[in-house]
Amino acid sequence: MKLLCVSLGCDKNLVDSEKMMGLLRSDGWTFTDDESEADAILINTCCFIGDAKEESVNTILEMAELKQGGRLKALLVAGCLAQRYKQEILDEIPEVDAIVGTASYDEIRNVLRKVMGQEGPVSCFKELSYTPAVKEERVISTGGYYAFLKIAEGCDKRCTYCIIPDLRGPYRSVPMEDLVKEAKALADSGVKELILVAQETTLYGLDLYGEKRLPQLLRELAEIPGIYWIRIQYCYPEEITDELIQVIKTEEKVCHYLDIPIQHASDRILKRMNRRTTRRQLEEMIGKLRREIPDIVLRTTLISGFPGETEEDHQTLMEFVDEMEFDRLGVFAYSEEEDTPAASFPDQVPQELKEARRDEIMELQQEIAFARSEEMVGRILDVMIEGKVADEPVYVGRTYMDAPNVDGLIFVDTGEALMSGDFVRVRVTKAAEYDLIGEVYDESAQ
Repeated sequence: MKLLCVSLGCDKNLVDSEKMMGLLRSDGWTFTDDESEADAILINTCCFIGDAKEESVNTILEMAELKQGGRLKALLVAGCLAQRYKQEILDEIPEVDAIVGTASYDEIRNVLRKVMGQEGPVSCFKELSYTPAVKEERVISTGGYYAFLKIAEGCDKRCTYCIIPDLRGPYRSVPMEDLVKEAKALADSGVKELILVAQETTLYGLDLYGEKRLPQLLRELAEIPGIYWIRIQYCYPEEITDELIQVIKTEEKVCHYLDIPIQHASDRILKRMNRRTTRRQLEEMIGKLRREIPDIVLRTTLISGFPGETEEDHQTLMEFVDEMEFDRLGVFAYSEEEDTPAASFPDQVPQELKEARRDEIMELQQEIAFARSEEMVGRILDVMIEGKVADEPVYVGRTYMDAPNVDGLIFVDTGEALMSGDFVRVRVTKAAEYDLIGEVYDESAQ
């Protein structure tokens, strides 16, 4: 029996998908990328913003068509859209055989068994305070050399634009011994880069141990043989401690890279968002990180057109972006999400203006990013090879400065035969917008 798994949305969702696939593999299922070969299809959905919701719904409808006289026997929907709109999905898309909540993915084997036994529709939802624990080894879907390690579930921050606490529940850290065990299994399977993810990684351990223990977790993970890089994402700026900075600075395996979603720089808008920082605090934290770790690469995300955002607020944000010169930056036009406080704010910004402001920020950031790339020419960097350009002696890789799927690449020109997962020293010879071009650096020839 073959299963097609479609994982939508964030990297945290992908980890859930890989764990569900691991459970189903232990039940005898094999996997396919060809929807026409699938006996069952599992869609792990997202609905964080409007575009993600639309993609999830369209994917369900597209796959539902395959049940008309084809091979497909079971269509399962899991994840955030399932958690948020369970009854609507069952009522409006009768082809869906089962729906699984965000805290219930560890029941996927039982759910699929029932569906294949022609029980249905099946609905499986546990309390959002429950944290699924899967002992079976994950099915790594990222190519094998990097993997995401989800260190916590849920969120307590309650930003006014965000529905995640209602879909994922309160903040729950995964016990450290479980994470170390999972990371060792990933390393044994060939993974060389661990990317730590959660709704917020910086609070890791506070609920379990009474104190923030991300620094300790990083030290534990750095002890694992076979792991070369450890990358940290989703760090709230107000929770970054001096201890964490020192671990990033001194632990060789921890990449000098930090993803800090700040959302805005106008104090008035930050307060309306229920964020816990001011512009001055953001500037101080960014300054401290760059003083302590001069080669650190900082990524952030912003929201344009938040309710009540004036032209003055937008210009404040533009000025901040210009001054801070983030290495990596993404902008989302504000998405009005039902059941969030911000959706009921009276002063909504027109869609066209939200998008225009987003585009203006991205044009400014493009100039900054291209200048940053030019500064890299002549640098010698460690590169993890991820593939090869067809019919050319050119390989594609990433440096410590680039997270997969969201940042740039480096193209390595060499006559050597390299393999995906290899680490090589590369001298940057040219900058090409967001990407770099380089050649293998021969230290013996120097």
